[in-house]
Amino acid sequence: MVDVVLFHHVQGLTSGVRALAAELAGSEHTVTTPDLYAGRTFDSIEEGFAHLGTLDPAAVERQVDDVVAARPGPVVLAGISWGVTHAQRLAQTHPQARAALLLEACFPVGEDGFGPWPEGLPVQVHGMDRDPFFAAEGDLDAARELVALAGPQHGEVFTYPGDRHLFVDSSLPSYDPAAAALAVGRARGLLARL
Repeated sequence: MVDVVLFHHVQGLTSGVRALAAELAGSEHTVTTPDLYAGRTFDSIEEGFAHLGTLDPAAVERQVDDVVAARPGPVVLAGISWGVTHAQRLAQTHPQARAALLLEACFPVGEDGFGPWPEGLPVQVHGMDRDPFFAAEGDLDAARELVALAGPQHGEVFTYPGDRHLFVDSSLPSYDPAAAALAVGRARGLLARL
């Protein structure tokens, strides 16, 4: 059994994020989905970012850190889009990090105080090859660099044909069932190897 913490995207802890968590968990794993918006969800990325602008970043970071600190042992850090901010930071800094699952975002290693990639820490990155956020804003390049740093035994980047952002969230119009199913299968493969 693997303990996973999955951080939601900027539109909040939607029913689609909860469904993704259940798919990742299956009957073998535990997946926790912290609600960083206290129950609020938003209909668009723009509305989500507007809400994010009203939050104290330090308070959100403390909330994230508290969730992970409460885990009893090793933990896989996972995030979707904005949630990758938290997952990647903690994967690179938390002593109990067991792996990272980065969905639809990736940040350059060494930026934003993330520090170096820990030696031997497995990572998977998933995103669409024409997603304006993932492919066009440098996340795909950062993912390739991260996988090169992690090494072929520990790092994988998967791209899916399409231009949708938040394709793994079944509650949103951007959902792509085929790509999401493939991403879930690959992610579950990572969890099975831990």
